[in-house]
Amino acid sequence: MVKSSSTPAAANEPESDSVGSRLRQRRLALRLTLRQVAESAGLSEGFLSQLERGVHSGSIATLQKVAAALGLDVGDLFTPSENKPAVRRFTDQQGFAFGVSGRKLRLTPKQFNHLEVFLGVFEAGGSTGVEAYSHGESEELLLVVSGEVEVTVGETVHRLATLDSITYLSSEPHRVREAANDTATVLWAIAPPSY
Repeated sequence: MVKSSSTPAAANEPESDSVGSRLRQRRLALRLTLRQVAESAGLSEGFLSQLERGVHSGSIATLQKVAAALGLDVGDLFTPSENKPAVRRFTDQQGFAFGVSGRKLRLTPKQFNHLEVFLGVFEAGGSTGVEAYSHGESEELLLVVSGEVEVTVGETVHRLATLDSITYLSSEPHRVREAANDTATVLWAIAPPSY
């Protein structure tokens, strides 16, 4: 005789679309450890593990801290994930000031766990800033949509024109500068997301 059980076999596994599973998916996509996220959020590693597994639900304040550590807004944790395409209209996007005479626009939603894409526009002489910068442990591709830019990676300077591209690790110090005294538009693809 076979006995049935009302206890699910995977009682310690979060539901695939729960807040905990979204936290875990995002953390893994960013290649972060429980310890790294817990320290950034000011929580214990054990508590974060329980939060991811759905053992604890956490307060809104706690979820805000964890979401911030993962580069999300707390509302992103409650938005149902959908398998349908997400359309983002260019005219609806605000973008943000970036570097010197530059603007940056996120083209992928923050909940997109494996890739993030940004559009950057640099006015004449604009750049990502005076100093090179680095972020995360991701692979990054920069494609010049229009204009000309100089991309410095480490100590090496590369001059790129329309439809040229370059790949590098985001952990390497890098800098982009408009190079033809005109407007330049670039596209960054970063995997996994590091912003």
